[in-house]
Amino acid sequence: MVRVNYWAVLAAAVAVFVLGWLWYSPLLFFKPWMRLRGMDPVAAMAGAKMPAGKLLIELVRCLVLAYVIARLMALLGVTGWMGAVHFGLFLWIGFPLILLTGSVLWENVPWKVAAIHAGDWLVKLLVIPIIVSLWT
Repeated sequence: MVRVNYWAVLAAAVAVFVLGWLWYSPLLFFKPWMRLRGMDPVAAMAGAKMPAGKLLIELVRCLVLAYVIARLMALLGVTGWMGAVHFGLFLWIGFPLILLTGSVLWENVPWKVAAIHAGDWLVKLLVIPIIVSLWT
C-alpha cells in the first residue's frame, strides 16, 4: 500500500499556488508576459480582478499536481531533499519543457512566453517534491 501524506500534499499545493500567483504578478513576470502576448499590462491591470472561480480551479490543479507527484515519489521510493530535486528536474525536463518546446516549434508560441511558463513549471516541480520529501 502506497502512503501519501495528505498534509504534505496540501502544504505543497498551497505553496505552489502562492508561488504561481507571485510568478505571474506585477512583482515578477506579469508585464513581460502580457507584452509578449500582445497585450498592454497597464490596461490589463486597470480594474482587473481575478475571478474566484478561476482561482478555485487553479488551487484544485495545484492539489492534483501535488498529489500525483507525492504518489509517484512514494511509488518510486524518492527520499531526501536531494532525491526530490533530481526527481523534480527529471519531471520538468520530461514533461513541461518538452511540451513547451513543441508549442514553440509547432504553434508559434514565442520562445520567451514559453520560457516564462517553463520557469513557473520548474519552480512547481522543484517545490512540491522538496516539501513532500521533507514532510515524510
